[in-house]
Amino acid sequence: MKNFLTGMSVATTLGVAVLFYLHFAGKTSSAPAATATGASTTGFKIAYFESDSLQNQFEYFKEVRSTLQAKDQANAKQLNELKNIFASKYQELQRVGNTLSQAEVANRQQELVQMEKTYQGKEQMMAQEMQDESFKKLQDVKKKIEDFLTTYNKDKGYAYVFSSAPEFMYLKDSAYNITPDLVNGLNKLYPKKQ
Repeated sequence: MKNFLTGMSVATTLGVAVLFYLHFAGKTSSAPAATATGASTTGFKIAYFESDSLQNQFEYFKEVRSTLQAKDQANAKQLNELKNIFASKYQELQRVGNTLSQAEVANRQQELVQMEKTYQGKEQMMAQEMQDESFKKLQDVKKKIEDFLTTYNKDKGYAYVFSSAPEFMYLKDSAYNITPDLVNGLNKLYPKKQ
């Protein structure tokens, strides 16, 4: 989940850098200084939000993360139960193997092999389902943020609003930080379920 958001931050940062280059390439005069509201004399405005703050304060995102963690724990519990059943059958075979016929030992060994294949298949299936559900839910969170920003930006007039990740941001002026507005607005639209 964090890797996905980091990837989105990287893509956003690279996109903004390319757009800045394209926008300012070939202009020989220096760009005018921005005003306190974030607008330059050319009307070009930029804002950012702290993605980690949004993840920690947006109630809907916290619910999604909690739901995914609960499902991951339930999957781990289910796989652990299968592992324990396998271990007990293996230990039983070790304990009573000398008293069984060669055919009975072979049957039990085959049963253990089948249990191991079943476990591996279930583990792969659960991992794929978890990945698909995580992607879908994170896309839903992203869509809610984008929809809110579209509405929010009607009055603000920003040319770009991007997510800030500490490892990709070298300089930022907190005057352009819209994280509190974003968190408050999103939490009003998607309040915590009681």
